[in-house]
Amino acid sequence: MITVHHLNNSRSQRILWMLEELGVSYEVKKYQRDPKTMLAPQSLRDVHPLGKSPVLTDDAIAVAESGAIIDYLAQVYGSEGMIPVANTQPYRDYVYWLHYSEGSLMPQLLLKLVFDKVKTSPMPFFIKPIAKMISDKVMAALVGPNIKSNLEYIDGHLAKQDWFAGDALSGADIQMSFPLEASVARGIVSDKHPNIKAYVKRIHERPAYKKALEIGGEYDYT
Repeated sequence: MITVHHLNNSRSQRILWMLEELGVSYEVKKYQRDPKTMLAPQSLRDVHPLGKSPVLTDDAIAVAESGAIIDYLAQVYGSEGMIPVANTQPYRDYVYWLHYSEGSLMPQLLLKLVFDKVKTSPMPFFIKPIAKMISDKVMAALVGPNIKSNLEYIDGHLAKQDWFAGDALSGADIQMSFPLEASVARGIVSDKHPNIKAYVKRIHERPAYKKALEIGGEYDYT
């Protein structure tokens, strides 16, 4: 039996969506973040030392990291299309976007989140102008331009096709969903990125996605 160790408001939501798309039986073990620290509880650390979610167990097999879980499910349970045929361009796209999501896009979005937090965090009044100046400079010189170029790159790719690895939904789309949903929710994606907006809307309209939301519970994209 597959078990998804699911932390509220986390990237494990996309694993539930993947399983719903595959039509595979599974159970969900839910964990709640500490309301003050927003960290995972000790019970999740007992499953995986880092206390991160998602973690998937499939009988005696345990898999962590979203990309690894998605690839495992695609290979073991996937139907045609969820993982494209090897040695084809859709398969190369599948592998690329599966790694791109957390390797290239998410680090930039997390940096933005951190530096935005710096400007709003409580601190002595005489420190605040300095912290704001440093944050603004880093965002203007490094993080902002990187996010801009990445979103333009993604929007250009989606202008050519509906899905990341060809004409059909694949594991690459499951993996890319989280950063793009978060970017739309935070207003990082604008009207300059119509194809990303259309893509996220397309995701949200899928019956399997809606069912996964019902099972996973409240999901704050921001």
